[in-house]
Amino acid sequence: MSNILRIGVIGAGHFGRFHALKIAASQRAALVGLTDLNPERAALVGRELGGVPALGLADLLAVADAVVIAAPAEAHYDIAALALEQGRHVLIEKPIAATLAQADHLTTLARTHARVLQVGHLLRYSPEHHAISARITRPLYIEATRIAPFKPRGTDVSVILDLMIHDLDLVLSLVDSDIESVDAIGAAVSSPFEDIANARVRFANGCVATITASRISLKTERRMRLFSEEGYLSADFVARRLTMIGRNLGIPVPGTDGFLLDEAAWEDHDVLEAEHAAFIAACLDGAPVIVDAIAGRRALEAALAVTASMARSRDVASASGLIQQIQNGAGGGL
Repeated sequence: MSNILRIGVIGAGHFGRFHALKIAASQRAALVGLTDLNPERAALVGRELGGVPALGLADLLAVADAVVIAAPAEAHYDIAALALEQGRHVLIEKPIAATLAQADHLTTLARTHARVLQVGHLLRYSPEHHAISARITRPLYIEATRIAPFKPRGTDVSVILDLMIHDLDLVLSLVDSDIESVDAIGAAVSSPFEDIANARVRFANGCVATITASRISLKTERRMRLFSEEGYLSADFVARRLTMIGRNLGIPVPGTDGFLLDEAAWEDHDVLEAEHAAFIAACLDGAPVIVDAIAGRRALEAALAVTASMARSRDVASASGLIQQIQNGAGGGL
């Protein structure tokens, strides 16, 4: 097997460009082409990278061993299915697909053709995630917040599939249990889809997670707090800082009954580079796929459950409003 992986990038927009930059800088991969619905955009990114060709999808698949799919979410399934059927390894941005049936089909195709199918849940490659999972193994309660200022990019899907799915995936990676119930609310404010959302997820083992996401905030905040039998942990993904109070690790906290303080901090960490390194290792070396199709499907299933619960909450609110209007009208006529 070649020690260089020939990779094509499908989608030359904001994220596609970053993927292309990482591939071009890799010592174990070669960027063999880009494709986009806007050929001029693909050509522009190709020129930036020293003359990488802009190709049609068929031509790109013909020269690549693997592809990175950074196209709009609604196109993920069709492109990934085509690539896998032609024997190409696939790194696909989240969400893996639009439906669970599509995710299952992609999983089957990857298995049938013995190809790597990796889903782009970036935070799995962050040192913060590694630090949390090393310290907390039995979470009882998780609180996650992910808010950011409004940007037109990403509004082709709801905030659940745009932002919340990151924390859903992290929570699922920490809780070894099935989801028992979901209670969610949200609203569309600046786009056709929900821009703010809150979900309470209860697992069969008793763990509860409360997750908040917004893309119409004035500031960026990405935090996670965890309560467990091991102690209390707070992680700030923006400041790259973690603090834990417990009894197993750290320095004594004065004035307490034997509690220990454990703190950690990190310099800038290129999670996209780490994701690409993992993908290349899986394709060339047979390394385990860290975020495989099963993980991608589980995150999608959770996101769809949040979306369904949100729709039910909206229906209840609408019905209550209608009843109130009727009551007010009746009252006014008396």
